[in-house]
Amino acid sequence: MYTSIDSFVKLWESEARSTQRILEACTDASLQQSVTNDHRTLGRLAWHIVTSVHEMLSRTGLKFDGADPEAPIPATAQEISAAWTKTSDAMVQALHDQWNDSTLQEETDMYGEQWPNGLTLQILIHHMIHHRGQMTVLMRQAGIKVPGIYGPALEDWATFGMEAPTL
Repeated sequence: MYTSIDSFVKLWESEARSTQRILEACTDASLQQSVTNDHRTLGRLAWHIVTSVHEMLSRTGLKFDGADPEAPIPATAQEISAAWTKTSDAMVQALHDQWNDSTLQEETDMYGEQWPNGLTLQILIHHMIHHRGQMTVLMRQAGIKVPGIYGPALEDWATFGMEAPTL
């Protein structure tokens, strides 16, 4: 659980850049990729990451201009990526403008439970990382090179003068 706005924002900005890299690697055609017909598409997962920032944090009373969870999935990867940037930046600004460190201790009803706002911020980051991981699997299936986030992607090993790990 976060106990300071600055510590959250520092990690958020790093993770948000990683999410931006994943979103920017998507193509318009790849947005239709899914594991099976009854699972979310890559585009739906990407849009869910974007919209969940506002959906979750609006429950805490934080006010900012973010993508509407009820809005249709944009038709292009660029639109999703741009919405991510706008939403993420607006959320960070709203935190600085509307909250202070003590606000992180305040509890809010989140899906029928009482969560401290600092926990909501922690879960928001974990939620983003979880869905970002799902996206990378679909990106591979769609033939897209996945950016290395916490370490090199398969194609990146050569830049280190090393062979990629094998089975």
